[in-house]
Amino acid sequence: MLELTRRIEAILLMSPSPVTVDALAAACGVDAPTLMPAVDELQAEYDGQRHGVAVRLVAGGLQFVVAPDCEAAVVAHSGARAPDELSPALLETLSVVAYLQPTTRSEVAKIRGVAAEWALASLEERGLIEERGRADAPGSPILYATTDRFLLLFGLNSLADLPPLEDFQPTQADADELRERLLANAERRS
Repeated sequence: MLELTRRIEAILLMSPSPVTVDALAAACGVDAPTLMPAVDELQAEYDGQRHGVAVRLVAGGLQFVVAPDCEAAVVAHSGARAPDELSPALLETLSVVAYLQPTTRSEVAKIRGVAAEWALASLEERGLIEERGRADAPGSPILYATTDRFLLLFGLNSLADLPPLEDFQPTQADADELRERLLANAERRS
């Protein structure tokens, strides 16, 4: 088992992107059921506070990631900001695409209540969404969907890991507060 765990560790360390279980098994010359106990052992070794990295299942594969408690130190050392700081408008657009995909520009605009061209272009430029064909509708509008990079940046293995939409339903108090803020803004403008 130690030899297999070491091979998995070496492959993950050298891979710039997540490695599927099937690809790991093939590289190590074993089948997936034989591989999984070694993967579990490796994950257990890197969990907790002993290492600055962890092994996580993201975007359909395994990858080394920075341990959450070490992120601030890595950012301080590298001087880097978060990989994709997204404005509220971009996050909102990305959320709509993630939950409705594949979806069209007009569907996104209808839900958001504003034009979506800039936001979709910006998300596509960042590699978070991509074109996934054309809708069977008048004008054959482009269909957009999230990418594996989206899964990676948000630490998701698959779209099934998105929180349920029901978790985002506002309470009556939230709705009342929003209504008051909107009315106050409307009064200031007039």
